[in-house]
Amino acid sequence: MTLRRKVLLFFVILGVAVTVRAAEPVDWVNPEIGNISHMLVPTFPTTQLPNGMLRFVPPCRSFVDDRVGDLRLVVAGHRREGLFLVHPLSEKGADPFSPWDCTWDQLHGLPYRCRLFIDSERTTFDLVPARRSALVAFGFERPDGSATLVFSPSDGKGRMRWTGRALVGTDVFMGATAYLHAEFDCSPQSAKDDGKGRLALSFGDGARTVRMRYAYSFVSPETAADAVAKEIPGWDLDALATAARREWNAKLGKIEVTGGTDAERRVFYTALYRCYERMVNFTEDGKYLGYDGRVHDAEGVDYYNDDWTWDTYRAAHPLMCILEPTAERAKLTSYVRMAEQNPEGWVPTFPQLPRDLHGMNGFHPPALFLDAYVKGVTGVDWKAAFKVLAHTERTASRLPWFRGPRCVIDEQHDRLGYMPAIPEKADGQGWNKDDEWPPEATHNERRQAVAATLAYAYDAWCLMRLAEEFGTEEDVEEFRAKSQRYRNLWKPDTQFFHPRDREGNWIPVKDYRMAGGQGGRDYYDENNAWTYVWDVQHDIPGLIGLFGGVAPFERKLDRLFNERIPGARWNFLAKWPDSSGMMGMFSMGNEPSFHIPYLYALIGRPAKTQKLVRKILKAWFRDDLMGMCGDEDGGGMSAFAVFSMMGFYPLTPGKPSYVWGSPVFRKVVIHLKNGRDFVIDAPDADEDAKYVRRIALDGKVQSGVELPHAAVVSGAHAELQMSVRP
Repeated sequence: MTLRRKVLLFFVILGVAVTVRAAEPVDWVNPEIGNISHMLVPTFPTTQLPNGMLRFVPPCRSFVDDRVGDLRLVVAGHRREGLFLVHPLSEKGADPFSPWDCTWDQLHGLPYRCRLFIDSERTTFDLVPARRSALVAFGFERPDGSATLVFSPSDGKGRMRWTGRALVGTDVFMGATAYLHAEFDCSPQSAKDDGKGRLALSFGDGARTVRMRYAYSFVSPETAADAVAKEIPGWDLDALATAARREWNAKLGKIEVTGGTDAERRVFYTALYRCYERMVNFTEDGKYLGYDGRVHDAEGVDYYNDDWTWDTYRAAHPLMCILEPTAERAKLTSYVRMAEQNPEGWVPTFPQLPRDLHGMNGFHPPALFLDAYVKGVTGVDWKAAFKVLAHTERTASRLPWFRGPRCVIDEQHDRLGYMPAIPEKADGQGWNKDDEWPPEATHNERRQAVAATLAYAYDAWCLMRLAEEFGTEEDVEEFRAKSQRYRNLWKPDTQFFHPRDREGNWIPVKDYRMAGGQGGRDYYDENNAWTYVWDVQHDIPGLIGLFGGVAPFERKLDRLFNERIPGARWNFLAKWPDSSGMMGMFSMGNEPSFHIPYLYALIGRPAKTQKLVRKILKAWFRDDLMGMCGDEDGGGMSAFAVFSMMGFYPLTPGKPSYVWGSPVFRKVVIHLKNGRDFVIDAPDADEDAKYVRRIALDGKVQSGVELPHAAVVSGAHAELQMSVRP
């Protein structure tokens, strides 16, 4: 080989090596996926460390927005308004406190860095996060301009102040005071206060780059200052970005995939990244702000908050039981702390840092605890957990979106065995007045009577299983009976779960596709009766029995995916804006639908599950700006994609097993915390070879469709023979 050919070969090999090195897990993340919504809320290119307390979201409502408001240095709650506002001002002599409305361009949002160009101000914004802090560089490009930064509290109640050495400030999030501490790499030439809490810092005409390192705290201003000192000692954005990138690779690298297309890898790792947005670790130097408004010692177990259990119990928490069992222990311990620190002693359903938002219907924290328990998560005080969970179920109202004590409707629920409904108005618009409704309840969400009955039946099953380990026999029998209440709304002649009034009468329903008023909230919730007919995750055999056997059950499933929208599509979507990602009456864009495609596998039709799941992934989870078919909800929907692309899914959270689907990748390796690896080998998997002909676990051929959790955590080797034909 000539010297010239050797040199060329060397550079070819070097180029390949560089390419391989560049393709780390975080490089596959595309935070723009879903930044344009199909109907409701888009995704956002969130920049933070995994589960990090400092979250930054660009200040635009959607990718297609041209205007940008103030940059919000902190997002304290998922999809909540941000805290500590700032905007750059580069025009000489401009009033810093006049209304500010600018345009943006060239947004490059990554998990570990966000760059943005505010073109109307000709100013760049470059942010890199740490755990509770961030480093920002403002680049002023206007040659004849000035460099000013204007800071404001978000709600007008806080105050921003310059001490001569640092910017300190307060803001309010859902009643809790947040403290800001910020330092600059150059001293401002002037500081101007408008007397209303806003502050303008001018760095002079010659300034081109102003760097700011900042942190926030819910514990104290001193804690915020300490976070800056500990987490960001210098001013090097690239060095901090390298560290943040390393943290993301450590988390995303817990799952390695081989095969699939580049687009499929981007979808997969972007979904996994979104699963690490929440819950958020709010521990600050070993302390946290509790639900009683006091600062507590974390006692060595981190304090997590910010969760929407209606969205996350189905797949997001089960995924973390596999990937992050230690963090899951801390999250569940945090739920117990929240219950013990609020005056009612109730476990929250939608916890935010200072209090419970109590969203949607049902009481799903029992599912989180049961799923973690049966999957071997240790270190939780399970007896204390069962105590507060049972207390909450027995004493808090079951009305949707209402955090309050039991009322007459709850008493009727217990007496009748279902939540009674009120007939919707004849024209399908508005709703009939409910004289029994507590005045402080959320009227526009209404009773959701069928959905709530089904949800609480599943929650009761979770409590029954926990009671078998940590309660009394009386507890077990109480929750066993409650878990069967779903049967009381089954209408055999139509084979739907149907609303009943408080007298026990069936309420007339003309068309199950359109019944229940706006969003179906008189009877169902965000989805129509076709979705909720399958909402018995805890007792699929019992549900099959109600249908009269497997054959009619399968026929109904077939109809679900092929039932046509009645009338004009726009009319249907106006009534069901949350029912996006439609396939017949199946709504992939809403959480109660997640488990439905996997039901085929349980009745001996796994090929139908495999075909459907692949079609769903191709249609609704794509590598583009509209590649998310519903409200993502901080990992709630993305976890479905992570599981389904790996090839299995937790059909019933609370059972220590999964249902096999159709792996997208030729090989999946999950690196477990115990040092073992769970491996799925499907060497022939591709777009057409979606059907699983044979499954072997550690060389032993499986006869069923369930994957035991014990096989996953023991580091089993699964071999799947794939085919282009069922």
